[in-house]
Amino acid sequence: MEEFEHMNETINNVILEKQMQRAYLDYSMSVIVSRALPDVRDGLKPVHRRILYGMHLEGMTPDKPTVKSANLVGFVMGKFHPHGDTAIYDAVVRLAQPFNTRYMLVEGQGNFGSIDGDSAAAMRYTEVRMTDLAQEMLRDINKDTVEFGLNYDEKMKEPTVLPSRFPNLLVNGSTGIAVGMATNMAPHNLNEVIDGVTAYLDDPSISIADLMKSIKGPDFPTGGQIMGKSGIKEAYETGRGRVIMRAVAEIEKLKNRHAIVITELPYQVNKAALVKKIADLVKDKQIDGISYIADQSGRDGIRIVIECKRDANPHVLLNNLYKQTQLQSTFGIINLALVNGVPKILNLKELIGHYVDHQKDVVTRRTQFDLDRAEKRAHILEGLKIAIDNIDRIIEIVRGSQNDQEAKDKMEEEFQLTDAQSQAILDMRIRRLTGLSRENLETEYAELLKNIAWYKEILGSEKILIGIIKEELEEIKTKYGDERRTVIEPFQGELEDADLIEEEDVVITMTNFGYIKRMPEGTYKPQRRGGQGISALTRRDEDFVSNLYITSTHDTILFFTNKGRVYSLKAYQVPQAGRTAKGTAVVNLINLQKDETIQEMMPVKSFGEEDSLVFVTKDGLIKKTLISEYSNIRSNGLNAIQLNEGDELVTVRQSCPGDEYIVVTKEGMAIRFTEDQVRNIGRNGQGVKAISLDDQDQIVSMDIVKEDNYLLAITENGFGKMTELNKYKVQRRGGKGLITYKINKKTGPLVSGKVVDKKDEIMMISQSGTIIRLETKDISVLGRSTSGVKLMNIKDSNVVSVAKYLGE
Repeated sequence: MEEFEHMNETINNVILEKQMQRAYLDYSMSVIVSRALPDVRDGLKPVHRRILYGMHLEGMTPDKPTVKSANLVGFVMGKFHPHGDTAIYDAVVRLAQPFNTRYMLVEGQGNFGSIDGDSAAAMRYTEVRMTDLAQEMLRDINKDTVEFGLNYDEKMKEPTVLPSRFPNLLVNGSTGIAVGMATNMAPHNLNEVIDGVTAYLDDPSISIADLMKSIKGPDFPTGGQIMGKSGIKEAYETGRGRVIMRAVAEIEKLKNRHAIVITELPYQVNKAALVKKIADLVKDKQIDGISYIADQSGRDGIRIVIECKRDANPHVLLNNLYKQTQLQSTFGIINLALVNGVPKILNLKELIGHYVDHQKDVVTRRTQFDLDRAEKRAHILEGLKIAIDNIDRIIEIVRGSQNDQEAKDKMEEEFQLTDAQSQAILDMRIRRLTGLSRENLETEYAELLKNIAWYKEILGSEKILIGIIKEELEEIKTKYGDERRTVIEPFQGELEDADLIEEEDVVITMTNFGYIKRMPEGTYKPQRRGGQGISALTRRDEDFVSNLYITSTHDTILFFTNKGRVYSLKAYQVPQAGRTAKGTAVVNLINLQKDETIQEMMPVKSFGEEDSLVFVTKDGLIKKTLISEYSNIRSNGLNAIQLNEGDELVTVRQSCPGDEYIVVTKEGMAIRFTEDQVRNIGRNGQGVKAISLDDQDQIVSMDIVKEDNYLLAITENGFGKMTELNKYKVQRRGGKGLITYKINKKTGPLVSGKVVDKKDEIMMISQSGTIIRLETKDISVLGRSTSGVKLMNIKDSNVVSVAKYLGE
């Protein structure tokens, strides 16, 4: 920069680029420090701090009538905040809105806007005053608890921070956009935050995980739900995180339909805009199933009623609304605040730590202030005591003096008094000489000495100081604390296709030629034993149903092939078809290899870590593998079991520790043994011998033993019986087993053996495609080495599959 004179004026020659950089940097720092970001100690931006301090100076306390907002705005703008009345009034309004501020600091009277996005009335129409909680932000501010600085015109002083007797930054959060940075801090429950601060005071080395035992997560003024804790944990550990919020919705049953009733909204969602968005989606046919929308909100709270069409599933419809509207939204947490005037991203422990340091400073300064005042007062009382004890001489000195200064000098010389003491004696009124007043003086002096000792004890002990902070926080918690409004619900992630599909029981069938379909479970009604059944499908010549299961649309269907591989589909991914339709070729849904056919289907609700899959092959081998190894199956499948040449997979069951297995063969033999006789091996393992088979015999099924249950054996010709499981003693794996069914030409060989109880229902399907549903209580209970009774009338066909009803 160069300087030169021109016509008696000094002109600076500057480089414009550098001057712009300096000016913009100064501007940005001014915005960051003086306008946009909250202080970590009191959680307030300058405008909010000035509003509360202005109300304090103007006496707008809760015990006095409300005052015109324009009066407050004019005072704050004239004394402290020369940035325009709109900015100040907008800040006042936000502090008074119950749907924006978790614990309001301003009590408003009049129209302060609504959750529908309506603006507040003009400041000349509304009135305000402080809330009781706002007074806690300013408590003891006149006791030198915080630093003061000059206002903009240097005619007054204003606090650089408020004492903030509760952690306002965490409790009420903050939002602000500065230059190149922004803050977006979530509000929290007062009780939880104070519990967290108390835990930190008890153990400053506490972990964030332990702090989260007290501070569960954000608590929004509008309630709603937070889905999952991962975003909360990330924000508390790093200072940044995404919290998924949802509305609170209930499904109500009307006469012939359902209605979705919204009673709480996510934080900062505009209710009117939300209702319009839903209406637009219905109008544009992006959401189907809604017949009527009504906003019935009022003084009692929010109530948005969405009536569903008769054939619409309200749960599926609600999930679609979550996905396509602000009934589910995201709150991006950015814990950015000013620390000693410098913006910093802070984790939960750092936020609490800075607040605690502030409170230690506030209590220390307050205690020092009280100590100084008490010592000054005690000093005065000591002089007054001397004067009362020597009152005759004091009166004589005063009467004999020409003026006050002469009287003071004589008293100070004779009684060794200080100037302050001698002045207090001169100011003493004659009534202080009464006996009661002298007694009160002695009592006051004794109390002062006790207080002075206590103040010195506080200043000399960190432990006592912390105890006082905890005690005062507990008082605020007791007085102002309330219940959490926002519920934190478990959540796995974003809405998936399954969330948009109705969860219901369905029947999954697959034919020998590989046609699969899904049907509603209610397609079949229970029938009496020996019934004819109903037609289940229109089949190709010589095709027949080979697998049938009842499951839920949200369950995973595992498909095990003759070659020992496994594939998976969600049940809802199986195309639905009518009762008599043949279904869809499974090769169109699963990438089967050459010469590979589906041998077994199994629905799985969850892939628990301790559970296993147990495989049994036609030639008598059994293998057990942890089910978790099958949780992620590629589109081209996985190897499930290693098979010998000519062997095939027969049965797969889900098993857990402590189970017992019962294996049934075609020729009517059965063996029961414990699961610990089959150790877990990998997916590619071959297995061990389950039972020793005679020539021409083979395994038809394996099931898990349950106490007080029965073994249901069903033959090819539709005969069956139940036998008590206690008739089968536990044996060593690999033996011959026991006779379980007396096979003859009439009954035909066994096709299935299942563990059931008398509350179960079963479904039998014949080679011709006929299904019958039976209650097991109608089936005879007979001994092991007997034949059964007729369960299904077979006409030129055989029973090929049996499934236990998994029911409501």
